Amino acid sequence: MSEFKYKQVIVMRTDLGMSKGKIAAQAGHAAVSAVEEARRRCRDWWKAWLKEGQSKIAVKVDSEQELLELEREAKEFGLPCALIYDRGLTELPPNTLTCLGIGPSPCDKVDKVTGKLALL
Repeated sequence: MSEFKYKQVIVMRTDLGMSKGKIAAQAGHAAVSAVEEARRRCRDWWKAWLKEGQSKIAVKVDSEQELLELEREAKEFGLPCALIYDRGLTELPPNTLTCLGIGPSPCDKVDKVTGKLALL
């Protein structure tokens, strides 16, 4: 198959010292929540992403402030997105902002927001 035209990006905070399992769980929350947002608001993007294989990329930031800025930019570009706040049942205090799911959306639009971030 050729290049993907749609993707989802999960942006994870690395400053929290989460275990690998916690990171995986939070990424799952972000993926599902952002997909549901896309299904409601951007149905054509959602359908195309499902059909072509559901590309997902995980990247990282160092702070809550960076995550909030990326969410603001994603919303400015009209991208479906979802911030994830932990419930505080295991490793983190309640309401800790852990990650952000963006998309599924066209790759060129997502890259305007996340293209310069390092892979997780």
